[in-house]
Amino acid sequence: MYPSEVILEEQGLRDGLQVESMLLPTEKKVELIHRLMDAGLKRIQVGSFVNPKLVPQMADTAAVFAAIQQRPDVSLNALVLNTKGVERAVEAGFTHVAASISASDTHSRKNANKSLEEAMAEFESMVRTAKAAGMRVRGGLQCAFGCRYEGKIPAQRVLDLSKRHLDLGIDEIALADSTGMGNPRQMEEIMGQIVEMAGHVPVMLHLHDTEGKGLANVVAAMRVGVRHFDTAFGGLGGCPFIKGATGNIATEDTAYMLEQMGIRTGIDIAAIVAISCEMEEILGKKLPGKIKNVLK
Repeated sequence: MYPSEVILEEQGLRDGLQVESMLLPTEKKVELIHRLMDAGLKRIQVGSFVNPKLVPQMADTAAVFAAIQQRPDVSLNALVLNTKGVERAVEAGFTHVAASISASDTHSRKNANKSLEEAMAEFESMVRTAKAAGMRVRGGLQCAFGCRYEGKIPAQRVLDLSKRHLDLGIDEIALADSTGMGNPRQMEEIMGQIVEMAGHVPVMLHLHDTEGKGLANVVAAMRVGVRHFDTAFGGLGGCPFIKGATGNIATEDTAYMLEQMGIRTGIDIAAIVAISCEMEEILGKKLPGKIKNVLK
């Protein structure tokens, strides 16, 4: 029923910092990435190639990537939301991008200034451009389990969009509970079908803990075959275009629960706790992660 091992992708440097008013220095981001590698993270999202005027926290993604001492066993990627973003990622030297659109038309218009169908057309262009450059592509769907503007997202729409993504030849597929509205039953019903549909293509789940169901959703998703989860140290994160959005499931909380369940993550939890506690000092606020309060 449960796997022997789970892979966590650290997204604190992108999803975690994109909503913070403080602009973390490039050299600090690089230091944190090296420490995350040392702590055992094998997948890290470095940043994103989006409009720097709208998201200035991500304006230095190319510079961060250039300064990283890369390791052959660690996969680094960047989020892109349009074809121009893919081109910028190629220019920066990335070989792996996460191309994402929203399953909610309203959120899509607020987040990407495109209708759902316009976003899907752009997604096809992103995949073609990335593939032509020899990149690996993680295709994603935001707001797959609910939208603060539209409410429940029809499961069939999520399944249809996922199939269209897979038919384009993406290398990985990720569904995101961007609003934290998803529940364990949804995870079992929808993610089970996605895993079956995807076949050999790895399936990932990006969970926010807005309503406190993040770790329960991890357990439910594992029961139906999901083996890859996105997390953020300290529980940082949130989308600036989603009302009431809060952070991701915390890396240290998720790894701690999985290790308690006998599921390997390969992560040095104490090292992640140290990063989260330091970020609390840097940002001048308490972060929502829980285990750091027990282990620090």
